[in-house]
Amino acid sequence: MSENKDETLASFQNITGIDDVGEAFSHLEAVNWNLLDALSRVMPHDDAPLSNPVLAPQPALPDPVQPGAQSNTNGFRPPSYDELPGPSNASASSFFATAMHNHNQNQRHRYPTSHLLAQLTSSINLDPSSQNNNQNGMNFNINFNQTLFQIRLPPTATIDQLKHKIFDVTNVPVCRQSICGWPPAKASDAQIGGTQICNLDLSPENELILIDLTEDGFMDTEPDEVPQRLDKDFTIKILYEPQGTFTMNVSGRTTILEVKTNVYYVKEIPVRHQEWTGWPSGCTNDTTLAESGIELNHQFVLRNLAERAQSNSNAALDGENPQTNSNSASNTFDVVTLDSESSADEFEDATDFNTAEYIFTDSPPVQPLNRHLIPNNTDDETTGSTQFVENYQSRFGEPYPDFFVGSLENALQMACHKPAKERKLLAIYLHHGESILTNVFCDHLMKAESIIQTLKEKFVLFGWDMTYESNKDMFLSLLTARISSNASLTARNIKLDKLPAIMLVGKSRQLGSNCEVLSVIHGNIGLDDLLTRLIETTAMYEEQLQVEIRQEDERAARHQVKAEQDMAYEETLQADMAKEAAKSQKAAAQAAERKRIESERAEENARRESIRLVAEQSLPQEPGEQEASICKIRVRKPTGDFLERRFYTQNNLQDLLNYVTANGFLIEEYKLISSWPRRDLTAIESSQTLETLKMSPQETVILEER
Repeated sequence: MSENKDETLASFQNITGIDDVGEAFSHLEAVNWNLLDALSRVMPHDDAPLSNPVLAPQPALPDPVQPGAQSNTNGFRPPSYDELPGPSNASASSFFATAMHNHNQNQRHRYPTSHLLAQLTSSINLDPSSQNNNQNGMNFNINFNQTLFQIRLPPTATIDQLKHKIFDVTNVPVCRQSICGWPPAKASDAQIGGTQICNLDLSPENELILIDLTEDGFMDTEPDEVPQRLDKDFTIKILYEPQGTFTMNVSGRTTILEVKTNVYYVKEIPVRHQEWTGWPSGCTNDTTLAESGIELNHQFVLRNLAERAQSNSNAALDGENPQTNSNSASNTFDVVTLDSESSADEFEDATDFNTAEYIFTDSPPVQPLNRHLIPNNTDDETTGSTQFVENYQSRFGEPYPDFFVGSLENALQMACHKPAKERKLLAIYLHHGESILTNVFCDHLMKAESIIQTLKEKFVLFGWDMTYESNKDMFLSLLTARISSNASLTARNIKLDKLPAIMLVGKSRQLGSNCEVLSVIHGNIGLDDLLTRLIETTAMYEEQLQVEIRQEDERAARHQVKAEQDMAYEETLQADMAKEAAKSQKAAAQAAERKRIESERAEENARRESIRLVAEQSLPQEPGEQEASICKIRVRKPTGDFLERRFYTQNNLQDLLNYVTANGFLIEEYKLISSWPRRDLTAIESSQTLETLKMSPQETVILEER
């Protein structure tokens, strides 16, 4: 029913040109979502009601509004051909052009406006299956901001052309578009603008997710505008279905959570039961109105999930359509309209639908217990998760995948909200007991050892049963709150004949540090293809994480350096404080130490001088140059300079050592080395004569430090 409403809302807006979701919603609610009656409310005419068009001559109507002319007061405008929804734009636009031409040319006998709209809407709601047979193009279902946009392109179109088409329908600039949902093997090719879509291994029908990447999160407000908007007053008009509209005036500093809390105080709707339409993509509960990017006057649509679930439950318990009169004694059957997304197989396989006991018994229909893994109207996600795992194991038996037991938030924490090195993908298994694919998928694919091991090693697997509408609505709300509105919209748009399905959710900086749906694997898939999709998505995700892992390592290194610097600074500060406290004592100690060192140095100098003087006084008289029996000794100092003196050949070695000592080179600090043969003269007997030591007539010796 929710899918039918989404399609009806989109068709109504495209036909009427009413862009305000709240206004369009109110028109459709007033006529119980009857598209023809809703069009009758807003379209100017004097015809019969849309619900019962009669072909009869009508008074002449003015020609359609031409460019530059005044529009009617109801805000209705004929749609351009490109605005007609769905894959049948060409046929619908052709019909619309022909109908409007006849409407203007035939002044005497023309169809009433209601009949024109009836034919127009019937031409729009063509069966998509008939369009899929057209091999001349590809259909793209763009999920963005809780809205589904349909685009059709020829196979030769490029990624750049697709993005420009997306800009035409979403107003998201090409430079800010991030598109998810490509086949994992072709994800890198899809990032190249010149790639043709026929080279991306796409199917005729393709589900893509659009993310609006702005410089500041996902919001359109420029950073320098936020301070100016903080002190402004925002007027929020809230269409609360079905009670009507109420207004709140709040400051720009108010957070979205505070707005929801104020609504709770006014309408007594718990925050967890509030479903909003109209917030910009990327907003969180901590986002202020100034940062959110909304206008100073903004309109939202608010629904109470608890009331909707209760209404669905009551309708199921009463065993009748809420629109029918329960007091009617006649056996009346409601007409069920097959929407364009439903397949005949879905109704043929519902073998129990037409049994007499379901239609005529007073008690509500009881379906087999094994079809529902979570009881109806479950209001706690942890309890629902526990019951899902228990009932899944009971119904399908061993072996079975290792499902996570707990809340969706805890599953996200375990999978996505961890350091990049420890991060995994979150695999959300969406079960549906009424799908013909369920038994094959669970009994064959989910029991394969390769699938079980892959899910266990690379994923955190969370399961939920979408069979009951109340549980489906609850889980879609959880997806919106815990992951994103795009995740909720993606799950909502999965058709029954594609369930069960596995949504693969991941977190990386390339996605704006938020969790987003990376891929959706439908139930109509083989074992090998399922394993390949899981492995390819994991490989692509791990490749994206490598950049983040490197950044985390660099960040950790910077933090480590900063921590060490902080520790060193703290230690230095403590040392400085200790130095300051003992400054006087340290100064006194240093003075005493200097005095002691100076005293020792003076004593050492005095000792050395005493030794030098004794050696100098012990030196024999230097002979003259002309005397006989003399030898000339040259002493090379460590600096390279030379000392030179004459000695008698009968002078002993001690006289030479005294000469060296007298020049300041104490024998206890220096060695005296003869050049040839090389020997340490300070280590031999000093009483030997120079002649005995063969140092005449001349010799050069070397001083070396010990």
